[in-house]
Amino acid sequence: MPTVTLPDRASAPAFRPTRGRVVSTSLGVAILVGSIALAIALPERFGVMDRFTCALIGVGVAGFMSRYATIHARPTAEGLWVRNLGPGELVLWEEITTLRFSEGMPWPRLDLADGMDMAVMAIQRSDGPRSVEEAQRLADLIGR
Repeated sequence: MPTVTLPDRASAPAFRPTRGRVVSTSLGVAILVGSIALAIALPERFGVMDRFTCALIGVGVAGFMSRYATIHARPTAEGLWVRNLGPGELVLWEEITTLRFSEGMPWPRLDLADGMDMAVMAIQRSDGPRSVEEAQRLADLIGR
């Protein structure tokens, strides 16, 4: 039986969604441009603050969409650096007990030794068969 050598955890490529990045970036740009265009095109009866508020809403939505577009999970020697919508968090390899990604789940969940779990939004079901391959790659990294 041939020996399979697995790559070092630290040298493994990061996990990033494909469709989620494209959709969130496109929507963010469209909403930003649309809100600024609307702020400019508003009738004269709307004041400066109304226009400013309209543009500011577009900036806020675009900011959120850019945050969604930068979701990732990066394997390191110590653990898995997971950055979902909130601040990033390093989950040590020893703390991860299993990875769940059953049918119908939008993204995998890490079961942790303390009884908690954590979503890994960097692998998204909307990416189709690629998501299953990426989940298997992550499971292989965890199972070492």
